[in-house]
Amino acid sequence: MLVEYNYVIICSDRDFSLDLKFRLKKYEDLAFVSFAKDKTEGLFVILKHRPDIVFINLSKNAPEYFKMVVELRQYFHNLPIIIGISNDKQYVFKAIKNHFFDYWLLPYSEWDISKSLLHAKAQIPEKTEPKTLCLKSYRDFQYLNTDDILYLKSDNNTTCFTMKNSSEIIAYKTLKVFEKQLPEQFKRIHQSYILNTDCVSGINYGKNLCTIAFNNSQVPFSKSYIKNIDELKKKLAQSAIFANK
Repeated sequence: MLVEYNYVIICSDRDFSLDLKFRLKKYEDLAFVSFAKDKTEGLFVILKHRPDIVFINLSKNAPEYFKMVVELRQYFHNLPIIIGISNDKQYVFKAIKNHFFDYWLLPYSEWDISKSLLHAKAQIPEKTEPKTLCLKSYRDFQYLNTDDILYLKSDNNTTCFTMKNSSEIIAYKTLKVFEKQLPEQFKRIHQSYILNTDCVSGINYGKNLCTIAFNNSQVPFSKSYIKNIDELKKKLAQSAIFANK
């Protein structure tokens, strides 16, 4: 799975912001979140979205943006990566003093941008996917460790979770909702099933069945999701020793 780094652009010149966004499109692991046109909007979008990288055009209103960065320290233990952009070196010292990660001079140098972003991403803590799924029903909250889920089965507008301890838990949401929320190892293999691929011990293409390691139960897969099954087969093959029966 491609790790994405979210970013916002703070600048009073919309054409400048759109041009920068266009230039950053070539970096597939950068995900645009929002524009902000001034200090107030900038503070709002940073607190709302918690981006990994913040680009600030210091050519106008630089003193206000430096105040914004000082204010951000009240809300962040570690500030996001902040990159200043300007027509000249007027604010370099102040940017360093305010812990800006880098300072880009206009016009852009694509090589300098690439190097700067590479170094910036190396400073961002590695992201981990959440391990706990919270099922909410009115005032009832149930927390599931996703590693303990074997598979999910759709039943009309409800979803049944089958767990490693053989228990079954019903949630009053559709399978499609959980497909978007679960970690990467959960794959849709059938209109009615999502499978924890870390728990698979066998694939039978002839019978369209996957075998679950913990209880030897079998879960069907359909041709419409065969791509996910093929990817699972490759994943299992990477750590397998092959022998004919």
